[in-house]
Amino acid sequence: MAGPSQTWVPDVLGEPFEQLTLSLGVAGEHGDLVATLVRSIPNPVVTAFAPLRDVDVLYVHGWSDYFFQRELARFWTHRGARFFALDLRRYGRSLRDGQSPGYIDSLDDYDVDIEAALRAMGHHPAATGNGRGPHAGAKPDRRAARKGRRLVLMGHSTGGLTLTLWAARHPGRADALVLNSPWLELQLGPLGRQALAPLVDMRARLDPRGTQPAVDFGFYTRAQDEIGSLPNGEHRALWRPDRGFPTAPGWLSAVMAGHRRVASGIDVGCPAMVLLSTASTPPLAWRESMTSTDSVLVVDDIARASTKVGELVTIARIEGAIHDVFLSRDEPRAQAYDALDRWVKGYVVPD
Repeated sequence: MAGPSQTWVPDVLGEPFEQLTLSLGVAGEHGDLVATLVRSIPNPVVTAFAPLRDVDVLYVHGWSDYFFQRELARFWTHRGARFFALDLRRYGRSLRDGQSPGYIDSLDDYDVDIEAALRAMGHHPAATGNGRGPHAGAKPDRRAARKGRRLVLMGHSTGGLTLTLWAARHPGRADALVLNSPWLELQLGPLGRQALAPLVDMRARLDPRGTQPAVDFGFYTRAQDEIGSLPNGEHRALWRPDRGFPTAPGWLSAVMAGHRRVASGIDVGCPAMVLLSTASTPPLAWRESMTSTDSVLVVDDIARASTKVGELVTIARIEGAIHDVFLSRDEPRAQAYDALDRWVKGYVVPD
């Protein structure tokens, strides 16, 4: 875990971003695995009276991705929040030579990465309660938790699924959850997932790291290229390849297990916001509509699945948005930020 000897260093995004390597104490293919925490901290003098001055945001990226969204960080820091983003093990800044990009056997394993990040941020389990101890099962005292800094979780796509499941397993730790096109259901829908699951699970047991047919033909990357929202820099080809990372049965089985849990109904224990496009385009052949729709997920299925993650869920459908709504063209991107701003004022800004 992050210790006193580890220091923040300049990040590849430049100022004001810094990064911290988090030792996870987990063995990988070539040495121990690490995660990487990126931060942007607003000037405390400037934000002394800002509405979110007591808030920390932790962002988690999606599949074949890493954190590069400077504008998203500014949204939070301009309101006084401290912004953090986590490149999970085997992703982005945390990916090392010889590792299988993005591979995981269970999404629960990311608990180690998330806890390491929260400790580095100053959010210890004892500070906000974790549902354990003599009062396990009791509803967390959120007022007591707010004597310290509050925690907002934000996840995109697979990162949204990961954080949703984490919040449900750790009631009381998060004060709010923001999901940007979260991958809460398989693209084949519930019936397709149920039919495919036995085959995927069997392959995961026999050959977890085996090869699978490519499912990403590069259309989403092409859509972002036409919009002009792709990241720049030498790291993109390695950290965010145009056709995504190769997938494996063990990884797909882990994701589908998460889908099953969501479908059965869970409770993240805090207000949640889900941002989605209004339409999807099947990624079978290139179509210009992919620059104004979600070409990765079936958004109507995601909207239905979103109703099963908690008691208070706000769903915002953004006309013209792509899979990452905050990387869409100017107008839908502005609508997405406006919707998030209004939701934050209602559920995150103190009464």
